[in-house]
Amino acid sequence: MRYLLLLTVSFGLSMASAQSSFRQVNKDSLKAWYFKDKATDGVAGISLNKAYQLLKNKKSTPIIVAVIDSGVDTTHEDLKSVLWHNTKEIPNNGIDDDGNGYVDDYYGWNFLGGKDGRNVEKTSSEKARVYHAYKDLYQGKKIDESKLSPEEKYRYKTWLQAAAEIEPSQENIAQLPMMQRVRSSLVAMDSVIRKESQKQEYTSDELEKLELHSSEAKMAKTKFLNLMKMVGLGSEAKNTTVLQMINEEVGRMEEEVSAKDKVPADMRAEIIKDNPNDINDKSYGNNDVMGTGSMHGTHVSGIIGASRGNGIGIDGIADNVKIMMIRAVPDGDEYDKDIALAIRYAVDNGAKVINMSFGKSFSPDKKWVDDAIKYAAAKDVIIVHAAGNDSKNIDSTDNFPSTTFLDGTVAKNVITVGASCDPSFANGYTSYFSNYGKNGVDIFAPGSQIYSTLPGGNSYGFEDGTSMASPVVAGLAALIRSYFPKLSAEQVKQAITNSATGLGNGVTTLKPNKEGVKEEVPLSNLCSTGGLLNAYGAVEAAEKLTNQAAKKIDATLPKSSFKNKTVN
Repeated sequence: MRYLLLLTVSFGLSMASAQSSFRQVNKDSLKAWYFKDKATDGVAGISLNKAYQLLKNKKSTPIIVAVIDSGVDTTHEDLKSVLWHNTKEIPNNGIDDDGNGYVDDYYGWNFLGGKDGRNVEKTSSEKARVYHAYKDLYQGKKIDESKLSPEEKYRYKTWLQAAAEIEPSQENIAQLPMMQRVRSSLVAMDSVIRKESQKQEYTSDELEKLELHSSEAKMAKTKFLNLMKMVGLGSEAKNTTVLQMINEEVGRMEEEVSAKDKVPADMRAEIIKDNPNDINDKSYGNNDVMGTGSMHGTHVSGIIGASRGNGIGIDGIADNVKIMMIRAVPDGDEYDKDIALAIRYAVDNGAKVINMSFGKSFSPDKKWVDDAIKYAAAKDVIIVHAAGNDSKNIDSTDNFPSTTFLDGTVAKNVITVGASCDPSFANGYTSYFSNYGKNGVDIFAPGSQIYSTLPGGNSYGFEDGTSMASPVVAGLAALIRSYFPKLSAEQVKQAITNSATGLGNGVTTLKPNKEGVKEEVPLSNLCSTGGLLNAYGAVEAAEKLTNQAAKKIDATLPKSSFKNKTVN
């Protein structure tokens, strides 16, 4: 998500494209809005509470859900009990006890780590990496595509696209100096507050109650408090989290502006030290699944499986899951190699559901990821992927990983998810930032104002994005696999997509648009199912599929020849 609008508004600035996506509502009322039911609660949630009523007399089996993401806070009060532990591995003994090639992978694995314990926290865009990697090979040269292999032709076309898009936008060039000043001002204000209050971390609620005495500190408090409220994470989010988000956003702008002229720093070569061009070079990384930038992965993990019914924090979607964290998504674009190996790691270590809340516009080594998705399909693993947050049609705009493989076949074990919201606090049923696609997106699920776990041991807050919608679907997929374990990955997808709820005859929604342009369209124009996620309907569908399979098996069994016999 981009926070440029929030930053500028907080400092009294203006932007031509500024828009407000959400009406002012009581945040506490939104904390579990997406569990609710449209008919009984008047809120366009997923009817999760009703779904659990259907399951109350059924037994479940534990399901491992792999979260390929930025990392997870392994100390979090609402996640500790649901984190996957590799029972074949003795933690922190420096030995690969289970012989899987990964030493001390107790919670999962970190493909962004070095053997010395250091981690890659930030990477460049894939666009910049592709442009500079093949610039000398292709720029200014006449290339005869007829002489290229399919792999070489794909690489060449990828470079041409990167070269066409490497120029920074004029909007970013104009805004960057202003945003850098805003960031510096915020850091200075935070420093004043910390010094006078003697508190290094504080939430907006705590800041509001702080008694500061100097005029400088009072001014800093007012402005910083206004910013914290406008960012929209909620009253429990900390100053450090807000500053991290702002720093990352300005960093992305800085990188885009300099991408054409500046070769990206190769932190991978310095820290990870693998051969990035060899998918068979797998012996890299470390077991630090937390890293320093685990906000995104922690939030996603809580949505899927935060401990239900423990009286603290939130309830996750699924009630009998173990979260396997695989760290492969840095601040910046992920590497295809890491994603491909992360998928294979998840499959090989027992995950039956994989959540992938990330995406990018370039995929130079797409074949590796395609092969990994096919491997997951062969092992009956369902993958749930976020559609992206650019308000674009991914039928005509690249968003990787994609479900169409280089060989032209299509993945049957992947669900691509757009973000939905409720009209009571937003405009329409679809989030303004969400990508869409009549063919490329399967379903829309709640992705606006989603309350979940944040790093810090006991922190929670709101986030927006298809990154939040994807784990809602992944959590439901895990729930179905837990209670209906005989269903295949394709059948789980079928239960979820076939039960999607349409808006009704003639009901339209706003087509996602970051510029604020209002265009009413049927939901069927935005995704293949034309519907919103319905947990109740999906559970019903899963039960019917299970019963149908049982009847087919029963029909093939031979009739007993001992009926009515007596024993002498």
